[in-house]
Amino acid sequence: MSGAQVSGANSLSLDRHPSAHHYWFNWPEEKKIIKFFLMVNKQGQTRLSKYYEHVEINKCTLLETEVIKSCLSRSNEQCSFTEYKDFKLIYRQYAALFIVVGVNDTENEMAIYEFIHNFVEVLDDYFSRVSELDIMFNLDKVHFILDEMVLNGCIVKTNRARILAPLLILHKMSDN
Repeated sequence: MSGAQVSGANSLSLDRHPSAHHYWFNWPEEKKIIKFFLMVNKQGQTRLSKYYEHVEINKCTLLETEVIKSCLSRSNEQCSFTEYKDFKLIYRQYAALFIVVGVNDTENEMAIYEFIHNFVEVLDDYFSRVSELDIMFNLDKVHFILDEMVLNGCIVKTNRARILAPLLILHKMSDN
């Protein structure tokens, strides 16, 4: 079922979920900044993956393998931005974890590089010095934080307090 639509060359439609009172935005493909978000350890094991456009499951595995190999094989002296097929990879290493973000080839690399750092700072605030084990055992919370920051491939929130507020409320409710 379709709802309101904003007119223009790059139209944005607001659709209503057929079985509930939920709405979501259908962003035009060219407006999606982030194609995928990966957290990977030094051994190449994916700890978190989030795709913002449809990729078949067998192609996800191949894509992750190639992307991880590409990033892990680079030295510390090399730039953290690289091109891969028709998009850019921006990555940062934090201890034993790499965060890799695939973006459009026109996207600002430094903005995504800072977004990655902001994401890690939010995780640090929530987990008090986040570790790989925190991510493995609290994957739902990490996804929740990422979903608060990125909507359908677009960065929508960067304020740490506002990102964590819903999660902290849920945490308080579960304690009671």
